Amino acid sequence: MTTSENRTKARRAKIDSMRAKDRRKDTRRRSLMATLAVVAAFVLVAVAFVFIERATSDPADTLAAGESRYVRADSHRLQTAPDGKVTLVEFLDFECEACLSYFPLVESLREQYEGKVTFVARYFPIPSHFNAERAARAVEASAQQGRFDDMYKKMYETQKQWGEKRVPADPLFRGFAEEMGLDMAAWDKAYDDPATLARVKKDVADGEALGVGGTPTFFLNEKKIQPQSEEEFKAAIDAALAG
Repeated sequence: MTTSENRTKARRAKIDSMRAKDRRKDTRRRSLMATLAVVAAFVLVAVAFVFIERATSDPADTLAAGESRYVRADSHRLQTAPDGKVTLVEFLDFECEACLSYFPLVESLREQYEGKVTFVARYFPIPSHFNAERAARAVEASAQQGRFDDMYKKMYETQKQWGEKRVPADPLFRGFAEEMGLDMAAWDKAYDDPATLARVKKDVADGEALGVGGTPTFFLNEKKIQPQSEEEFKAAIDAALAG
């Protein structure tokens, strides 16, 4: 092979090497672009998810004007004081035995402070209580027909029939609604409506945000209290009224 041929071969080899190097660079560039495209798509999906999550987030995350996590516009008021000076809020579980023991006391206080104190009931069914959430849904379904107070009382009056049992109490609760003469088609629809459960869970979310860990938990003018007797309850309420 002549010297000229050797030079030509060397040039071709050099050219082939440069082309191979360029192809490798192009491959890396394309790979990088593909990776960036995947990352960008992921970011867009993540951002979209955040917006969707915010749009469909638990309503407890959003407070309307004049609302608080203690009392919302749709919170159930057992009775309302015209001056609005003192409000007692109870987070309760209808299957809770402690709530049942406080029930007569709360009823007595309602009578004694009628027109002076606003009493508010908030749902807080404990997950370990098999029928607690069902009971809250039954009460909420009744509330949609203006019968919250009646079903609220019925749950406590009958708790020993259905509480602490691992058997669904749906038929029993439906029977209570029938006894009250409610529109059963409307009640059934409300009882099974996801919106009813969402309403219950909104109370639970508020309670958790306020540090409620068990039931009953009371807040007097947004201050947590733990009265152990009617005398302690009345002393706290009287102090709030006098303040």
